[in-house]
Amino acid sequence: MQPTLTAERKRITSIDLLRGLVMIIMALDHTRDFFHKEAFTGDPLDLANTSAFLFFTRWITHFCAPVFVFLSGMSAWLLGMRKPKGELCRFLISRGAWLILIEVFVVTFGITGDIHYGFIVLQVIWAIGVSMIILGLAIWLPYNLLLALGIVIVCGHNLLDFAEKNAGTDLPFWWYLLHKQTVVPLWNNHLLGVFYPLLPWIGLMMLGYCSGKIFAAFDLKKRNTVLLGAGIGILVFFIALRFINVYGDPVPWTVQSNNLFTLLSFVNVQKYPPSLLYLCLTIGAAFIFLALAKTNGWLSRIIIVFGRVPFFYYIIHFYLLHALSFIAYLLRGHSLAEGMAGVPELPFKFIKPGEGFSLPGVYITWILVVIILYPLCKWYDHYKNKHKEKWWLSYL
Repeated sequence: MQPTLTAERKRITSIDLLRGLVMIIMALDHTRDFFHKEAFTGDPLDLANTSAFLFFTRWITHFCAPVFVFLSGMSAWLLGMRKPKGELCRFLISRGAWLILIEVFVVTFGITGDIHYGFIVLQVIWAIGVSMIILGLAIWLPYNLLLALGIVIVCGHNLLDFAEKNAGTDLPFWWYLLHKQTVVPLWNNHLLGVFYPLLPWIGLMMLGYCSGKIFAAFDLKKRNTVLLGAGIGILVFFIALRFINVYGDPVPWTVQSNNLFTLLSFVNVQKYPPSLLYLCLTIGAAFIFLALAKTNGWLSRIIIVFGRVPFFYYIIHFYLLHALSFIAYLLRGHSLAEGMAGVPELPFKFIKPGEGFSLPGVYITWILVVIILYPLCKWYDHYKNKHKEKWWLSYL
């Protein structure tokens, strides 16, 4: 029988702090997508054609999706300390299905601005939704079996890289859903972009769920010791396996023209789908953060607000960014008709490759967006706390 979560521990502030931090960082990446003049003319992680500043701007946001998914699993465990397993199962399955619908109809429009839904996007919310449905079924398994299954998926899925190299593009659609990015035609020139293949994310959510046990099994001091030790151990494992350069990521690191860029090559691990090494780097750092986080300062209290309403933040930040992008597009002299037509190589409306801000301008816009979002998130957090009897708020 799972231990129960006492009233004063219903929210773990270090989790809210970490979640809020990655949500803020996530907005930097999406601001770069909408506003950087080089967003669609090159790859910021291409070491032959990038700067250290641009590389870092993209690379630091790698921590967002895996931490978000991992903490979703961990939050499911903590929720299960207050709910019977059957109720938790029903909630995870229904919320997962709801998230998939939101991804297709709400997030897709927020990203593309296309009222005709010519390009349907399957990203992190879809991956969380499917993973929640599977976790909702898997929580009935014995804890050790579920933990082992998560480890096998996360540690073993890169074995599929070798099969993919041999098969080339001759792969069935279900394989792409599980382990390889793709864009597939649907009907009448409509496209489906599978940007978050599911398999590694499913394993990661299982591990997040199992890691939630740390918060039940230990007091604060012991818990932080365990988290710190686990985080350091995972990062040491990352360094050792990455140095060997044989397994764990489909793209090996290489010696570059200087030590800095060699280091960048070393940490430049694959996100789509997330490789074993990518997950080790990001989740190892997350464990260390949870162990060392201080939640009492004024800045921490601000960040925690975002971490308490992550889904609300995620949805509205896309709409705010696209609204600002729409205004900037018209101010650059384009017409509404041009924006609605878009450009052939992009699924996004009101964006033109090669136009936009320099990188410092992107950072200024990002800070402005976060400032605008803060009072909205604070209001919504207050509303949720005042209306806990409204069951539907748990889905938002």
